[in-house]
Amino acid sequence: MRRTVLGDEHVDRTQARLTEFNEAFQDFITRYAWGEIWTRPELSLRVRSLITLALLTALNREAEFRMHVKAAIRNGVSVPELKELFLHSAIYCGLPAANAAYHCAEEVLKELELSMQEKG
Repeated sequence: MRRTVLGDEHVDRTQARLTEFNEAFQDFITRYAWGEIWTRPELSLRVRSLITLALLTALNREAEFRMHVKAAIRNGVSVPELKELFLHSAIYCGLPAANAAYHCAEEVLKELELSMQEKG
């Protein structure tokens, strides 16, 4: 599931960075977040991506947020849906959090666009 949502490149990079120090934590993430939670059938991957982005906006976790913007696009979330999510988040998470999310998402979307242009 981790590969499905985040892509082979991300998972391969994470695997290449395994150390004795972080190995147990990465195993924990893989088994519980990706093996137990993301595989549950009650919510689609698209909905889980939207929820994850809203929570990461509220928590202001930029690195995870960037990763999950890419995952959300991969999971079928549209750019107009992202805009609405951030507008909605402004009310419930605060304007600074939503503003940071907009800026961060714009950068990630530009990176994805450039990547697609280079491939194609």
